Amino acid sequence: MIESMKKYLLLLLAACFLVGAAFTASAQGKKPAASPADSAMVSNAGADVKIYYSRPSKKGRAIFGAKDAKALVPYGEIWRTGANSATEIVFSKDVTFGGKPLKAGRYSLYTIPTKDKWTVILNSKLGQWGTVLPNPKEDALRVEAMPTMATATEQFTIKLDKADKGAMLVIMWDTVSVSVPITVN
Repeated sequence: MIESMKKYLLLLLAACFLVGAAFTASAQGKKPAASPADSAMVSNAGADVKIYYSRPSKKGRAIFGAKDAKALVPYGEIWRTGANSATEIVFSKDVTFGGKPLKAGRYSLYTIPTKDKWTVILNSKLGQWGTVLPNPKEDALRVEAMPTMATATEQFTIKLDKADKGAMLVIMWDTVSVSVPITVN
């Protein structure tokens, strides 16, 4: 009986080892996401602002510019402002976004970059894959923001910085930075 129990335990131990080895090999074979998911959040003036997005990398590509120059984000065309599914931004209270009133809620964020100004769009349709263009009839608002030159950023980044009575939404990639003020009503 003791001999058969030893064999059983050895077989059980060997099976556990094989399962563990297979799991480890499987995990090591996974590559990191090309555009990993990220988020940012700020709490100020009694409100929370959260953003959920994916972060593509420059990888030596031309990012912003003319379509015929093969820019990844062509001037004058709507951009999902990130990668994968559309970027989402959530406001826990009514705010003023870029100088325009906005009801509390969850919105998809899109932009239309040009060299001299960006149109920042908050659309009420959620769950869009990023390459699906939003319906302008579902826009909650559109505001303009001026791009500025910035320190080169390899990976697309969105920040939410505390600001007086609210926050500052900051979009950065390559050598471009765009900011939109958010004020809690």
